[in-house]
Amino acid sequence: MIELEIGQEVEMEFGGKAKVLSVIGSGGQGIVYLVRFNGQKWALKWYDINKMAKPSAFRKNLQNNINDGPPSNKFLWPKYLTKEAEDGTFGYIMELKPEGFDSFVDILNTYKLEIDPLSGRAVKRPVKFNTLSAMVTCVINIVNAFRQLHRAGKSYQDLNDGGFFINVNTGAVLVCDCDNIAPDGSNFGIGGKPGYMAPEIVRGIAQPNVQTDKYSLAVVLFKLLFRGDPMEGEKVVRDVCLTESSELKHYGQNAVFVYDPNDDSNRPVRGIHDNIIKFWRIYPDYIKDAFIRSFTTGITDPTKRIIENEWQKLFIRLRSEIIQCGCGRTNFSSMFIHQNEKTFKCPKCGMEFVTIGFSNRDYRTPLYLGCKFYTCEIIPESDDFTAVAGELVENKLKPGVLGIKNCSDRQWKAKMPDGVFYDIAPGKGFPVWQGLEIDFGEVKAQI
Repeated sequence: MIELEIGQEVEMEFGGKAKVLSVIGSGGQGIVYLVRFNGQKWALKWYDINKMAKPSAFRKNLQNNINDGPPSNKFLWPKYLTKEAEDGTFGYIMELKPEGFDSFVDILNTYKLEIDPLSGRAVKRPVKFNTLSAMVTCVINIVNAFRQLHRAGKSYQDLNDGGFFINVNTGAVLVCDCDNIAPDGSNFGIGGKPGYMAPEIVRGIAQPNVQTDKYSLAVVLFKLLFRGDPMEGEKVVRDVCLTESSELKHYGQNAVFVYDPNDDSNRPVRGIHDNIIKFWRIYPDYIKDAFIRSFTTGITDPTKRIIENEWQKLFIRLRSEIIQCGCGRTNFSSMFIHQNEKTFKCPKCGMEFVTIGFSNRDYRTPLYLGCKFYTCEIIPESDDFTAVAGELVENKLKPGVLGIKNCSDRQWKAKMPDGVFYDIAPGKGFPVWQGLEIDFGEVKAQI
């Protein structure tokens, strides 16, 4: 029973039946259906066990994952198993994708096809991040999700562009297709998707694990930020038709990063890889250096691949270096004029931005109306990169006068122009001035 019929009822492992309402989609392992179970709508994934190497072990692993629960709320995790049908087929149900989330594939394509209810025709709807901050927050969320997964001792094993739903307004992320997740060192026949698999898997000398996840994660991050394949340059384009043997060469035995500093044989080709060429100029050096490491030494030595915690710190820094100028220009500080060690200048309108330095890091954050800093930036032991700790706001009674609002639940101390430190309670603020000092507790900051 590979396919289910609309209206058919499927028995669940621990009682009750799920009624099939419609087909949501299909993939290599099976079909996903919309079902109703216990008065609620769910997604049911029903497997074609003929395409599985070890159906019984795969099902047991699914049950273990259900019992363990998700590493965090960033995962669309399996909820309940079905009973096995007479022919051995089975499935599981999970929560449906919430409204407001788009697939990673649609984001890479910059659009999705929707049916116009009036004409019945397929129309393109643009899909892109509303802000630069939302995009970087999305990257942080992806990295953090896999940090949590790997800390739980499990690997995703099939990390690719089909594994995410993303809210382009907020950068929120849901990791989907979680059925192949297994304890690190275990594998149930899945290898991965071409272009995302680590070179050692392509070459057939390793099975998916945490280290191969790290390589695939770097590919996902690169594609999201640079909108291109990190290994597809001139050398790959010469192969008009990518056969299995050429994929083995370009992505396994002789993989060359498009910006490998020691090998220019696979550089991006203008007219084909324009996105990569454009965005490589925009991102700051510390981001480009991280990808160079990932796709040079990280190709041959899995232990040299960047760990999730390091990625997270790099992207938290990147988010803090976004400048949103009043003239409409929004970009990273690396694309603004560096006036001096404490000031940036907009190359478009000439507006200047002062910066604030935090005692726990060696870079400064530009200040502009509406900019935010987060709990993890003022509390060293915190991993909370979503809770806003402070925001630069305009004084309601004095237009044009800027101040920092304490959005945290902690009391701060701030040095005022009279040289005295005053207590700043949650919800209160203080003016920004040259010489300002802030005491957050363990972390200090200074303009």
